[in-house]
Amino acid sequence: STMSSLANPSASGGWGSLTSLVPFLSGPAAPPAVPQSASSLEAELGSLFPFDLLGESESKDKDDKYAKYTAVAAGVAAVACATTAYQASQAAEKCRVYQSPKGGMSIANNVLELVGNTPMVYLNTVTKGCHAKVVAKLESNNPVNSVKDRLAVSMIQEAENQGLIKPGQNVLVEATSGNTGIALACFAGMKGYKVILTMPDSMSMERRCLLKVFGAQIVLTPAAKGMKGAIAKANEIVKSTRGAMLTEQFKTLANAKVHRNTTGPEIYRDTKGKVDIIVSGVGTGGTVTGIAQYLKATGSNCKIVAVEPTESPVLSGGKPGPHKIQGIGAGFIPPVMDVSLVDQVMQVSSEQAMTMAKRLPREEGLFTGISAGAAVHAAVALAKKPENKGKLIAVIIPSFGERYLSSPMFNDLRQQCEKLPTHDVQC
Repeated sequence: STMSSLANPSASGGWGSLTSLVPFLSGPAAPPAVPQSASSLEAELGSLFPFDLLGESESKDKDDKYAKYTAVAAGVAAVACATTAYQASQAAEKCRVYQSPKGGMSIANNVLELVGNTPMVYLNTVTKGCHAKVVAKLESNNPVNSVKDRLAVSMIQEAENQGLIKPGQNVLVEATSGNTGIALACFAGMKGYKVILTMPDSMSMERRCLLKVFGAQIVLTPAAKGMKGAIAKANEIVKSTRGAMLTEQFKTLANAKVHRNTTGPEIYRDTKGKVDIIVSGVGTGGTVTGIAQYLKATGSNCKIVAVEPTESPVLSGGKPGPHKIQGIGAGFIPPVMDVSLVDQVMQVSSEQAMTMAKRLPREEGLFTGISAGAAVHAAVALAKKPENKGKLIAVIIPSFGERYLSSPMFNDLRQQCEKLPTHDVQC
């Protein structure tokens, strides 16, 4: 199954350099594009092995020769996948978005090097009575507390590598529901870029304050126009601002790429390749797409489940609508998302998401955002199904809960805190 899936680049989003198929040579990164000719494929294999793998071929049929080299490439990949134990012991540092060039002490050179390698933990209380085990991947443990830390660093790095931006010379503009903007404001700001962010005015006050803390300029758009309105405003700003570049989280290839190269391999490594179902909310679609690309390229039969708001079931073929699950349900299918990799779409209501998000701190010790509540609700529902008995379900926890305290989820809590009495004390 490994050979057949890897021998079909269209099924996994493409291979890229053949060296990336060998984890013990190049780390766990999965690649973007397959060589398009027999000669280029032969050259790739030749760079790995200084001898003729196939011997002298008398066939003049280029397609036949390409097919033969493709088969050998799949064989190389199969051997690579058989070295999981070695890969697991070597891959920990290679999964980071940034890697420290210095050896010695285990101290990061800067905060960029702390992005990625987030922990996984079993959910034990909210899963009582379930047939399957559920593990949460805590993307809330990233430096700026969300999965979007990976995307922000990746977008900046890709643009710099392409010579599109330089610190002190360019302005980065993005439409965001909050977390991408917070991460961009942090990482771009520390590198010397000015950041302008557009976002619906329904986003929490904590998110706005965090953006200001990191020095970003905020432009609010009407909540009724959703992310489409924020994107339109971002485009207007780029046209009227000198040196401005739109980072385009909903379109950039850096989005799925960073999850293909880091998040997916981390899950595979930490579960020893035994994960059966991945559950993730869909905002840009980059997380679920990148993870799926990596896991399916390993030959895994892992099922990919996307979560969206019941009130805005666009992935299910419905119409967009207002909802309270910040961070997912953009109201359209983002260009970066490969829906062909998704095996199932589950709908979760705003009320269900907030109910689970409130349970998690008290029952699991995990303070999360509303979209995490939606993802966990879906994961638990899957874990309760008899057909999933004995399976391992991994759910993505995209952000930390503190930035949602002013959201509708905590209305009752705020009211309770405001009415707390002051007790006199003798001292």
